[in-house]
Amino acid sequence: MFNITQMLFLMTLISGTLISISANSWLSAWMGLEINLLSFIPLMSNQKNSFSTEATLKYFLIQALASIILLFSVITMQLYSQPHIFNNELFDLLIASTLLLKMGAAPFHFWFPGVMEGLTWSNCLILMTWQKIAPLILTSYLLKDSIFFSMIVILSVIIGSLGGLNQTSLRKLMAYSSINHLGWMLAAMLSGENVWEFYFFIYTLLTSSLIFLFSSFQIFHINQSFLTLTGEKGLKFNLYLILLSLGGLPPFLGFLPKWMVIQTMTMMNFNFTITIMVVMTLITLFYYLRLSFSAFLMNFSQIKWYFKTSLNKQIFTVTTILSSISTLGLLVITLTFNFI
Repeated sequence: MFNITQMLFLMTLISGTLISISANSWLSAWMGLEINLLSFIPLMSNQKNSFSTEATLKYFLIQALASIILLFSVITMQLYSQPHIFNNELFDLLIASTLLLKMGAAPFHFWFPGVMEGLTWSNCLILMTWQKIAPLILTSYLLKDSIFFSMIVILSVIIGSLGGLNQTSLRKLMAYSSINHLGWMLAAMLSGENVWEFYFFIYTLLTSSLIFLFSSFQIFHINQSFLTLTGEKGLKFNLYLILLSLGGLPPFLGFLPKWMVIQTMTMMNFNFTITIMVVMTLITLFYYLRLSFSAFLMNFSQIKWYFKTSLNKQIFTVTTILSSISTLGLLVITLTFNFI
């Protein structure tokens, strides 16, 4: 549970993001990002987790570096605003790079999995969802149909897919999954503001559902998901439905935003980019399936002894509701559109 101090920092964290996205100048946006950063640092530190100090320091140094480059770019752009002295595209590139570093998109992703490994699940959720809102909205102001952004999208999708293949830690696996989804969100920005915002909303819903389940049972590694949920068939079923939805398998809700991105990008003739994105998403689906592989087999072995977890009915009810939304969401939305 949050104490009073954590609630205070959480409120300033939210206000920092709101300042950034409602700013009318880059200096105000930078100020909002700084408030957001300095509010999240105390929330990250956890005395029970020895890795949290390392993760906090790593996160602070990376974010501070990005903030310095952003402030330098903004001030220099104001000083040399004449187009014949400096090319404004160079400043746009610098600012976009710092924002991509802040959100952890490839190839600026090197800090992200390491920081995730040292955090609790609640902090992981904040880092994967809320902390990306301000950089993503600021990036959408700079986004152009350029080779730079196309390369960022392709790299994010490829690294997010291949990076998660050899991971046994669920936090690192979720980090690489987040990098992959970031590539899709940046691609959705080229299509329009509504598309990427809708993608982000669905991604947040599915990630929150998954992390709620992991956090409830304190599962941090792949083998723990087999041991902890051995006797809980219903919870195991809910977990795998949400996982498949996050992977973007067609009958589930997670496929809907991907479907929208594929459709809009095909109409805009980004055929090469979207082909790579779809192929790489199949790889992410593979490492989601690896989590649920044993449950899908008709005849699978499981250990006879395990520590019986007292199944909380509230947890089961919440996960059932969330997995139902994830399973039936696509059907409900398509039927609604057809009737309208």
